Amino acid sequence: MNRQGLTLLWMLLFSWQVQGAHPALLLLEKYQPGMNVNGWLMSEKLDGVRAYWNGRQLLTRQGRVLAAPGWFTESLPSFELDGELWIGRGGFEETLSIVSRDQPHSGWRRITYSIFEVPNASGGLRTRLQKLEDYLQTHPVKHVRIIPQTVCRDEQQLMERLDTVVAAGGEGLVLRNPETPYETGRSSNALKVKRFDDMEGRVLGYRPGKGKYRGTVGSLWVETEDGRRFYIGSGLSDEERVEPPPIGSVITFKHQGFSSTGIPRFASFLRIREERSSPKTPYYSVNATARPATAVE
Repeated sequence: MNRQGLTLLWMLLFSWQVQGAHPALLLLEKYQPGMNVNGWLMSEKLDGVRAYWNGRQLLTRQGRVLAAPGWFTESLPSFELDGELWIGRGGFEETLSIVSRDQPHSGWRRITYSIFEVPNASGGLRTRLQKLEDYLQTHPVKHVRIIPQTVCRDEQQLMERLDTVVAAGGEGLVLRNPETPYETGRSSNALKVKRFDDMEGRVLGYRPGKGKYRGTVGSLWVETEDGRRFYIGSGLSDEERVEPPPIGSVITFKHQGFSSTGIPRFASFLRIREERSSPKTPYYSVNATARPATAVE
């Protein structure tokens, strides 16, 4: 088999392994102005690394086991938790650098496990979070906290709270229907509220740069979870064009709506959400001339 065939086979195998390892989690829909969310619970959307505790191991959203130190996990409950590994506003890259290493290290001392859900517990959201609250009363864990939840009175209060969080360097808000039982997958009972549209996609490959970017990466070949494939060329720094997000990593990008064919318009790279554990792949290791079914220049 030639090099191109081996590369494509590796990508398919990696995709299959990752998909098979995904924990079933709640995913957010987008809030639309005018939605009736009065009485819902709102909280800050933390810009951290999502982590799922299955009662034994701490996993990323993609199912990779995080190399958390023993002291970090030994006091966690036997029941499931879902939350963000977080340092603080604006600290996403540093958080990712700490938690993505293959071996436990002292950097985890800076991490807080901020919980927004107790998966598969009974009752509404308040009842599920109370289960963790009761546990922490008798088993205090310094690095675990429950993300504060506030009742949303109306849209005006929601927008005022959003402006306050964004002005302070936060990412946005999350709205949850407090009455619904635990769900997984995309849910209209869980909404993200942000000032711009964003999505996530997996990096499948690269296209070489031209002109001033000759010899580096010109754009990323990305696939979203629903199978849409396209190139993202803007938003990459000069350093990221030399060492781009690794093949298989999950990135976040912003966009301005969708084209008539369903492709995100003016997509722009924001950040890596999750890397695979192997070293970064140089841009020239993939057949950059291969094109997806749909490409946006």
